[in-house]
Amino acid sequence: MTADRTTIAVSGLNTVPVKLTVAAKYNTTSPDDENLVLLVYIKRISGTGPMTELLSTDLPRTSGTVQNGVWSGPVYIPSTANGTYKVYGVSYGPFFTWQAGGMLPDPTPVDGPTLTITGTHQPKITAKVTPPVVPFGPNYTITWAITDRTTGKPYGTRLRAMLGVDNQCAEEAGGINVLTTTGGLISYSYPSSAGESINCLRIKSTPLDITGLGLAVIRPGVVSAVPSKTSAPVGTIVPVNGSVLGPAAFCPVVLQRLYGASQWRGVSTAKTRQSGRFTVSAQPAYKGLIPYRVYFPKCNRYLAGVSRVFYIRGL
Repeated sequence: MTADRTTIAVSGLNTVPVKLTVAAKYNTTSPDDENLVLLVYIKRISGTGPMTELLSTDLPRTSGTVQNGVWSGPVYIPSTANGTYKVYGVSYGPFFTWQAGGMLPDPTPVDGPTLTITGTHQPKITAKVTPPVVPFGPNYTITWAITDRTTGKPYGTRLRAMLGVDNQCAEEAGGINVLTTTGGLISYSYPSSAGESINCLRIKSTPLDITGLGLAVIRPGVVSAVPSKTSAPVGTIVPVNGSVLGPAAFCPVVLQRLYGASQWRGVSTAKTRQSGRFTVSAQPAYKGLIPYRVYFPKCNRYLAGVSRVFYIRGL
């Protein structure tokens, strides 16, 4: 395997193509493999920067046969690759087929060329969510900013990026292509439902992104709880069913009982199910009207919350 250059300098949002040429043999007699393409894998062995792995484009066969041929095509080097990189593997493509399946194959190891990459003025992405805690129901806004990591300033031109939600943050399908202002800003309004998934900005290249940023918005802890009975003999276990909006899955909840005038103490614990629903157990300790509530501690991106007070009468 060879590369048409091994020393590369790249700046900002540019990419530099490096032509890779692979001599390979593929053990097949199927006519379906006549258009077989190859992918070349490259990893950083020293240096710094967010891009630790590079991947070639789909390399077409340029001479010979599938059984004994030559494949060639570019890998696009971004500024976010900075350091010394080594070609370490080859597999068959196309990339889109593997990505649609969720993962790339294990490549065949090769001892390929070493690339020395100097990446400067790398892009930096930041995001501001408004409001900072996103309620359930209303839209929210994310203002994305793309700046030069070296200078801390915008690049001064309109930049092309892609906004995605959920699987659009990891796959090629969908997403919205947008242009920043000359100040590097994109302000976009999202429906509340988008807050249940990762939101992202991606700066695209082929086949891997130059860089990107994904985030999960902060949600309030909204808890509801209802006892299965409003009265029960002292000592009887009363299931209390409820839910945490989101859903906030696999998070702790605490059933609390009021002691005295103001002391809420935990008397039962549980975890929410994947649906956000939960069941805790109340057990009236004395005769009379007993106040309870369910407390939800902060969990992942959901803030702490508490249900309305409800009552179970001990008989």
